[in-house]
Amino acid sequence: MARLTTLLRDDAALQVCDHGDGLAVVFQHGLGGGEAQVAQAFPSGPGLRRITLECRGHGASGLGSRRPFSLSMFADDVVAAADQAGLDRFVAGGISMGAAIAMRLACRHPDRVAGLLLVRPAWIFDDAPVNLRPIAEVAKLILDHGPDKARAIFAHSETTARLQREAPDNLASLFGYFDRPDAAPFAQVLADIAADGPGVSARDAAVLGIATLVIGNAMDAVHPLSAAHTLAAAIPGATCAEIHPKALDSVRHFAELQAEITTFLQAYSNFRSLVPS
Repeated sequence: MARLTTLLRDDAALQVCDHGDGLAVVFQHGLGGGEAQVAQAFPSGPGLRRITLECRGHGASGLGSRRPFSLSMFADDVVAAADQAGLDRFVAGGISMGAAIAMRLACRHPDRVAGLLLVRPAWIFDDAPVNLRPIAEVAKLILDHGPDKARAIFAHSETTARLQREAPDNLASLFGYFDRPDAAPFAQVLADIAADGPGVSARDAAVLGIATLVIGNAMDAVHPLSAAHTLAAAIPGATCAEIHPKALDSVRHFAELQAEITTFLQAYSNFRSLVPS
């Protein structure tokens, strides 16, 4: 059963989900996701304590009034959530945007991050990577036209035709942005984050001295497999695992994802420094 707490940041009330006991893992969702996305991806076995902050505008968390939204803002919120949960040291991880947040935490707070778990990374080091242009396109359409008209325009776009062929799972996620009840205000989050970057460099990655697992899959235009391989190559000793594409078989995808995460965390669960006293 999750322990739910509220973290107050500026004028934003953010929800923190705290599950289990044992090895502390701060694991973040992707852009537009939330606790439900993480619960589907993260193993629920014993011996793990998983903390997830629902970022501003995601899940049950409020948007607040600070602008622009950024990965550095979200990462600072996650650090505050870890402080509130009493975590001095933890494994940092996440999916897509959550992976970028975890990477920033590892590079900016090396005294606190003891391991790194990057699932389907969308960013490497640069701002506004080309693979996030479909999200930027959706955001601009909603901001310019409102969600209903924007959806109709996007349905007949070259991007939709391309992703229908190459990455149908990405396309389904993009259409989900139009259907959100808060689609209009959330479009600004999409625009700001798609234009942003993790604020770390290849040099930062090269000095990381922690156990790292990077997970990717094919048939994913927003989270290219090449990004997973590039990040793994940039981090000393990192392992890169390729799992079955979600677009082909989501059940197999999540089973393989949870198995990879479980194996990685079990290998390091004997390090008592990662387990809160």
